[in-house]
Amino acid sequence: MSSYFNAPEPVQAEPKPRIGVLLVNLGTPQAPTAAAIRPYLGQFLSDPRVVEIPPLLWQPLLRGVILNTRPKKSAEKYATIWTKEGSPLLHWTAKQARLVKGWLGERHRGQLRVEYAMRYGQPAIAEVLDAMQDCGRILVVPLYPQYAASTTASVCDAVFARLQHYRDQPAVRTIRSFHDDPGYIAALAQKIRRHWMIEGRGEHLLMSFHGVPRFSFERGDPYYLQCQRSATLLAAELGLATGAYTLSFQSRFGPTEWLKPYTSDVIAALSRQGVKTLDVVCPGFVADCLETLEEIAIEGKRDFLAAGGTRFSYIAALNDDAGWIAALGATIERELGGWLTIG
Repeated sequence: MSSYFNAPEPVQAEPKPRIGVLLVNLGTPQAPTAAAIRPYLGQFLSDPRVVEIPPLLWQPLLRGVILNTRPKKSAEKYATIWTKEGSPLLHWTAKQARLVKGWLGERHRGQLRVEYAMRYGQPAIAEVLDAMQDCGRILVVPLYPQYAASTTASVCDAVFARLQHYRDQPAVRTIRSFHDDPGYIAALAQKIRRHWMIEGRGEHLLMSFHGVPRFSFERGDPYYLQCQRSATLLAAELGLATGAYTLSFQSRFGPTEWLKPYTSDVIAALSRQGVKTLDVVCPGFVADCLETLEEIAIEGKRDFLAAGGTRFSYIAALNDDAGWIAALGATIERELGGWLTIG
């Protein structure tokens, strides 16, 4: 019997696809120098999710002014927080990936491959995805507790843009947010309690989240509401009364109004109100980085003491905290439901 289609020779059945987990954080320059920061900053500020200005208007300003002035200033800031391991953000993200791999590996031996990437800089999302092509299923985990289009959605953009180049695409899932996850909240609370046990407890707790332009909230971004939810849950877990803590937003850039209150304004106001000892935690950052170590632990402390405060304590990010690694592992495990073989 003739056929228009000649079937290929029988081959071995397709093996069961391996499961990949890709942790993604914001990114970091490779060195605390203007030369290293310039391309990193150029990539970051060219993301239309980050700067929502038409490129024809924005790019001349970015290339002609900002990238010729800002890298030097940024390099000075990065130099104050750089360690012998290099970038703190890269160090902690890599360590989180190793620890999560170990946590999951003990429970699902041989089933999972865990990698990490950065949205901007190295290791790049595209390169890590290329190295994970032995994975038929991939869970993408943006390491941002609260969803924002400029962070979580941007990670998803980069992932799916790379997948456009693949003929044989993996099945992909993404984690949208974990702002109200009980494990995440409990890990934060335990981190704060341990800090209080060792360093003593301040009169007030400031919860400083990364800021975004106000118009992002007005256009429907849930970030502001999710930050409020995280702060409320954390305060409840710690047993804090309403007046014992404040939520604020840091890291604003440019002339546009951002979410308020601004962290810098709150720090000054608390000092004027007579608060002498202040504790600051940054619940939106799961790994210490420039925004926590320089902007808060150095600049924030300087401003608070200059305004009349006597003790300023920055409470470190979750980093390699065992409770956080277990919470992240459990979140990943839950999101992999139906893919994993339990037991």
